[in-house]
Amino acid sequence: MAARKPVSLAKGADNYALTWPEEPPRFIEDSVDPFLLWSVKKGASDITFQSDRPVYHELDGVLYPATYRILDSADMATILQKIYGPEAQARLASGNDLDLSYEIRPDRYTRIRFRVNITAVLSRGRDASQVTMRVLPNEPPTMKDLNIEEDIIRNWAPRQGIVIVTGPTGSGKTTLLAAGNRMILERPHGCGKMLTYEAPIEYVYDAVKSPRSLVAQTEIPRHLPDFAKGVRNALRRKPSVILVGESRDKETISASIEAAQTGHAVYTTTHTTGVAATVQRMVTTFEPNERSERAYALMETLRMIVTQVLVPKKSGGRMGVREWMRFPDEVREKLMDMDFVEWPPTIQRMLPNYGQPMAVSAAKAFDEGLIDRRWYLILTSSTGAGT
Repeated sequence: MAARKPVSLAKGADNYALTWPEEPPRFIEDSVDPFLLWSVKKGASDITFQSDRPVYHELDGVLYPATYRILDSADMATILQKIYGPEAQARLASGNDLDLSYEIRPDRYTRIRFRVNITAVLSRGRDASQVTMRVLPNEPPTMKDLNIEEDIIRNWAPRQGIVIVTGPTGSGKTTLLAAGNRMILERPHGCGKMLTYEAPIEYVYDAVKSPRSLVAQTEIPRHLPDFAKGVRNALRRKPSVILVGESRDKETISASIEAAQTGHAVYTTTHTTGVAATVQRMVTTFEPNERSERAYALMETLRMIVTQVLVPKKSGGRMGVREWMRFPDEVREKLMDMDFVEWPPTIQRMLPNYGQPMAVSAAKAFDEGLIDRRWYLILTSSTGAGT
């Protein structure tokens, strides 16, 4: 087949060896998965389809065109249909972005998974779309892989109660939760029945050997409409461990508290930064007339809060810097004996004795030469992480 003249790429400007050799004249549904498989084999970490642009994939942190030809509206419609379904364009037109997972099974033993975001954009003066696909690892990392502190590891698996992982978007909360799940699955006695509710499912546990455990993962809103209904669903299925992907509204927080009160270990995330700020934010999601009752119910079940940020390493890549605090019986009893409005400053004072402040973690990373002075100052100036 004769080589096609590239439409949007200047000869010599890009490495054409990295473009898809089987590129068709036009994308059809049957060409989407073969292209993704080729890109993954090339080592791509991210793949982006965007109207009026070639397909791009990211190799070792650098974007490269993966096709000669730019994508037109018909190509994008086909890609959206394949990855999401017929409702994609209507959902985008209504002002929603779409988060989901996508999976390819090239054979019965192999699963290649992607986290997908689809967002409407403007291109050449008209509405268009961008599909961003992150290649997900085949198995979750270990706590050792993430250099998680021993104090966090020791207190990660309470018999019952809530463990909260917090941080801004893109701070690695999901990865930390997945590593924690792997750890308790790999214990000699496993963890019993684990139910996860995620939006979307990023890590799967097929490769984790745990004969005393059963993992069932539910995707929100694909399988159930929201996280609160997920927790209610879990309570009817006799689990030992419940993972709630995100607790950002009072219905989900209330359901998580109820699950912890009835003898379950509950893991969840929020988009806060800092231990004290997390407690305050979760309490203030409730209406003033129910805030006191819900605050004490939360404190009764709280076992640990870990807040994490990802910062660039001097040697390249990124690392997690964490603040955390344990909530043993004596801490919870002391806090429940005072008005909940006094909790944030009290927690801030107790933090060094029952965990580690962000400023201390940042200072250790800086002293070890892992992060530069700029990031050290950023992390220490926002310490509390977050008052």
